[in-house]
Amino acid sequence: MKVFVTGSTSGFGEAIAYKFINNGHDVVISGRRKERLSEISKKSGCLFELLDVTKKEDVFKVFEKHNDIDILVNNAGLALGLEPAHETNIEDWERMIDTNIKGVVYCTRAILPFMVKRNKGHIINIGSVAGSWPYPGGNVYGSTKAFVAQFSRNLRNDLFGTKVRCTNIEPGMANTEFSTVRFKGDKNRADKVYENTKPLTSEDIAEAVYWCATLPEHVNINSIELMSVYQTWNAFRIYRDENID
Repeated sequence: MKVFVTGSTSGFGEAIAYKFINNGHDVVISGRRKERLSEISKKSGCLFELLDVTKKEDVFKVFEKHNDIDILVNNAGLALGLEPAHETNIEDWERMIDTNIKGVVYCTRAILPFMVKRNKGHIINIGSVAGSWPYPGGNVYGSTKAFVAQFSRNLRNDLFGTKVRCTNIEPGMANTEFSTVRFKGDKNRADKVYENTKPLTSEDIAEAVYWCATLPEHVNINSIELMSVYQTWNAFRIYRDENID
């Protein structure tokens, strides 16, 4: 199989790429950090494309070139900040929308006609438990991942009658560069997220992606929600006001 992975320079994307490479598949990695892409390419022998998924014209050019891919893994995405909605930076919201929503839409729309024409292919989106379960400060990040979940479901309906598959992978807390990016490079703050616990790893997510992708062609895994045993849902919060009437 030929696999294209967005956001492959670290974390989930890099682990997913290596999972397919190590199992003998042709892989194209992509991202915005050329040096990192080149390093992975030299080490693994895979192809790479310098690509910012928020740039629509660039996305369509790349997939015109790689129109024979069997699997697209829409992994590129990010969270920025953890402030409440009324205090957040609007530019952070815009960047999350551009990457987590528009990036997924651009890549999917660019490759999908070729998959449908061949009656073969698989779109694998990397969502998040945040798309289903809200938390303080999750505001727009969670909303973008809710979009990914619903977009994935609607793709399944639009692809009815074809053999093109679509899956949404929804990880919980995982130890990657995610928190470092979220906190604008504040490594100490990022490390506290994982203090005294054992989150998921990038390799755990890669295993889930690979399993979905290598099942018989008539099997479509609609979604997988996975968490570490050290994480679960929280109770409803109740505000106590001593001065309430």
